[in-house]
Amino acid sequence: MKEFNVTGLCVPHKHFMVDISDKLNQIEKLIDEGRYFTINRGRQYGKTTTLSQLRRRLVDKCYVISISFEGLDEDDFKDSQSFCMAFMELSQEALRAVNADGEYANDWVDSNVTNFRKLGRHISKLAAGKKVILMIDEVDKVKNNTVFINFLSLLRQKFLAREDDMDNSFQSVILAGVHDIKNIKLKMINDGIYIPHEEEGKIQNSPWNIAVNFDVEMKFSPKEIATMLTDYESFHHTQMDIPKIAEEIYYYTNGYPYLVSRICQIIHKDLSQNWSISNIRSAVSMITKEDNELFKDLTKNLESNKTLYDLLYDVLILGRKRSLTISNPAIQLAAMYGYIHKNDPFVRISNRIFEMFILDHFNAQTESEIAILPKGVLYREIVSNGNFNMELCLTKFAEFFNHEIFPIKQKQLLELQYRMSFLSYLKPLLNGIGHIDVESELIDERRMDVSVKFGPQEFIIELKRIFDEGNRRDGIQQLLGYMESRRANEGYFLTFDFRVKSQPKVEWLEIEGRRILEISV
Repeated sequence: MKEFNVTGLCVPHKHFMVDISDKLNQIEKLIDEGRYFTINRGRQYGKTTTLSQLRRRLVDKCYVISISFEGLDEDDFKDSQSFCMAFMELSQEALRAVNADGEYANDWVDSNVTNFRKLGRHISKLAAGKKVILMIDEVDKVKNNTVFINFLSLLRQKFLAREDDMDNSFQSVILAGVHDIKNIKLKMINDGIYIPHEEEGKIQNSPWNIAVNFDVEMKFSPKEIATMLTDYESFHHTQMDIPKIAEEIYYYTNGYPYLVSRICQIIHKDLSQNWSISNIRSAVSMITKEDNELFKDLTKNLESNKTLYDLLYDVLILGRKRSLTISNPAIQLAAMYGYIHKNDPFVRISNRIFEMFILDHFNAQTESEIAILPKGVLYREIVSNGNFNMELCLTKFAEFFNHEIFPIKQKQLLELQYRMSFLSYLKPLLNGIGHIDVESELIDERRMDVSVKFGPQEFIIELKRIFDEGNRRDGIQQLLGYMESRRANEGYFLTFDFRVKSQPKVEWLEIEGRRILEISV
């Protein structure tokens, strides 16, 4: 019986998988054109599965050498001779694995090849009159930067000679990994596994300027997600509304392959195969609390790189617009890891699940500073019969903020951290059942749009700093627009009014056929 898979390679006859035929068609076109390119995407973005599917498609048309650097150890990168032998042995094993011509596979190992010059001649001989594709996965797992750079230099040299009809070489070379080739040395230095020599600054970090841009969209569209759900339905007959479920999964994941499959896996295994919008939200809440490898990596990258931390904090919490300037090291890093959208004019978190996890991380980091706890508020007061009372929650928050927080905090601090004060207050009341969804593309320094999901309930909230009456009216109109986009008839307008104040205001407004609860603190 097929299942959803989120670890390692996905295999068509074992796992429910998205149909990625369109992506493979685009990649095969690059191969047919003789292109060399690099697939750089974040962790668990389907790179290995894509290469596997590509290999299966190509084996009947050409010779495919599909290898990985993950299994190589330090001795294989010790010097050029060791690397050349390891590369030839991996190539031979890869060809045998796909039942390539046995004699041809055996020819790939030659004990006389002891350096890159001889390896170049060896490749020329074996590529003559044949279409040979080289695919290397986990290419950023190199153990010796200099040896690997020399290998890339060899491939570049042979590519240029091939283009000039002066040599034979691979038809196409595909490198796959999280880190871009040009960042591999920096990664090794940051990981503490490589110390550059004084003269090494003269060595170019990457000779891979022959590679074309890889513009194939690797994330899954709602239409592609639906192909996996359709396959699932053919086995389980749950009567799910496939287009609706696919759209909701995409809403939270933006098509990030691991997150798409993990939501499906949770609903199938832990939520009784009940494919509802409410259970998608429950699965999302469960994922954001997992100690999985993707989030471990995200946390490590945030905590080990202050500029990355500050960039995402500025965008997600402070609402500062940051232009997406890819030459900026922090932005380059965030894009490479898949934490931000690559094609927007401004920096924006790449999917809502990442937003939630990063928000929780920032929340945990700042809770001790803000000292926000829902004192005097009991969970059983806010939640009754499985329903969350947002009006009571916000009313209690307004009382708490004015009595406990505002008198002892400086105004300047509050203007920067007013958002975190509310989010820190709200989070424990959701009690792991609900979650906070921040609309990062809508926020700016003076407002934040929040959607709170609690089971089937959804609450649309706008947080806004108020400086004058016009500023307040603008906020209400902004909230109405957000409510319309979410098809909500009720919304909540939480304002932090830094003018001279009296008592907190809690008032229901009827505007344009919709109800808005205005809470002023």
